[in-house]
Amino acid sequence: MITTPDTATPEIVVVQRRTLLAWGASLGLGGLLTACSPDRPSFKGVDITGADYAQGFAAQDHNGQPRTMADFAGKVVIVFFGYTQCPDVCPTSMQELAEVKRLLGAEGDKLQGLFITLDPERDTPEMLKAYMANFDPSFLALHPTPDQLVSITKDFKIYYKKVEGKTATSYTLDHSAGSYTFDTQGRVRLYNRYGSGAAALADDVKTLLKPT
Repeated sequence: MITTPDTATPEIVVVQRRTLLAWGASLGLGGLLTACSPDRPSFKGVDITGADYAQGFAAQDHNGQPRTMADFAGKVVIVFFGYTQCPDVCPTSMQELAEVKRLLGAEGDKLQGLFITLDPERDTPEMLKAYMANFDPSFLALHPTPDQLVSITKDFKIYYKKVEGKTATSYTLDHSAGSYTFDTQGRVRLYNRYGSGAAALADDVKTLLKPT
């Protein structure tokens, strides 16, 4: 089930069955209510401006460099959570993000794609770097420690659960499928449902890049 904007909740993708479930934790009404103000921009995604969650992160990227949201000041940042062995939703979402950058044209360098692995046990920094190269070399993957992963996913309201496989290393992950968009000042602004489409995401990025 995918919720409507009035009851927006993060989608959870079950990668083995390719079905979408709804996570019970609400994204919060504060951002939705502020979006009704006539002097606010209109977005294709769910406006969560002013939300008290998804406030940032602290983790190393696939190059071993410590990263926080402050590193990307001046850029619109789209954050997606997944893992490299995800069979469909993760590569589809990252390819969509690469298409967003293409649609932005000359402003493409003002978009930063961030992939935060939910599977740091198997997703080594080397694997994450190669995975990003499949989509766009400017995209970065973050490799949090176990403690950092717990903290980040709690703050971002991300659901994930290991689904055991036939062997200890053949497990899959059920996980939230949406992404978050941050403005050029590092403030969370939008929740993007899975499958929103590159055109809609690009339009929202263009809106956030307009001078205020």
